[in-house]
Amino acid sequence: MENQEQKRNDNNKIYFLIAVIIALMGTSVYLFLQKNKTEQRIVTVVDERTALQTELEKLETELEQANSANTKTTEELNSKDEQLKTKITELKRALANGSLTRSQLSKTRSELQVLRNSVTQYTSDIEALQQQNAILTVERDSLKTTVSSVSKQAQELSRKNDSLNTRVKVGSALKGVGISVAPLKIKNSGREVDVDKASTAKKLKISFSIPANPLAEKGMHDVYMRLLDPAGNLITGENGTFTSNGQELQYTYKTAIDYTGDAKNYTLDWVNKAVFIPGNYTVLLYADSSDLGKGSFSLR
Repeated sequence: MENQEQKRNDNNKIYFLIAVIIALMGTSVYLFLQKNKTEQRIVTVVDERTALQTELEKLETELEQANSANTKTTEELNSKDEQLKTKITELKRALANGSLTRSQLSKTRSELQVLRNSVTQYTSDIEALQQQNAILTVERDSLKTTVSSVSKQAQELSRKNDSLNTRVKVGSALKGVGISVAPLKIKNSGREVDVDKASTAKKLKISFSIPANPLAEKGMHDVYMRLLDPAGNLITGENGTFTSNGQELQYTYKTAIDYTGDAKNYTLDWVNKAVFIPGNYTVLLYADSSDLGKGSFSLR
């Protein structure tokens, strides 16, 4: 009986040990599985963080490329650019912290998706602005070409117009022909006689003809006379001036003639208040501001 009792006790001990062993093995398996789950969760978190960091770097690169074209952007786009850069910096700083939970990573992922949409829209806006600038550049260059062409045409027309005006002005100017100058002596009776001595000459009679000119303006025309003595000096009379060929000139005598458009003979009389000296004299005539002609005479 005692042997059977002893044998039964030994069996119970064996069963107990087996149960303990099985329990320890179960606990080890449970702990092992929990450890694997934790390690897998850590690996998953690390992988997600790395993926998010990579995505942020890609977005940052896209943002830099969008701004690399030096496109002149609007104030609204500039503000959007600053907002995107700030958000990227914030997310990168959060990921670099390394202690984000799964829920925080999930929130970060959602924010990253919103950021992705914003960067895509920003990039699209920049591309649209670049296209608009390209179109404006083409239109500006085309306008410059047109303006340059029109300017050249205007310059050419102006040149032709100036040339035509010059020809018209030259063609419409009065021209004297057959200019003759006669020194005269005035007798006590008032009769005038031709002389060739400087001591007796007191008056000049200047005769000339103006042929018909349909381009010339009809009506009164100012006529200026410049008398040069034998030394080439101007004999001043009325001390007045006029302009001819862009030069201001002093004249000896001024009068006016009535031009009707037909050929006509004219005579100008001028009395010298001073004394003539022997030598050769030159008479220069001007109608308005153009040369009318010239003549000469000699006194001994």
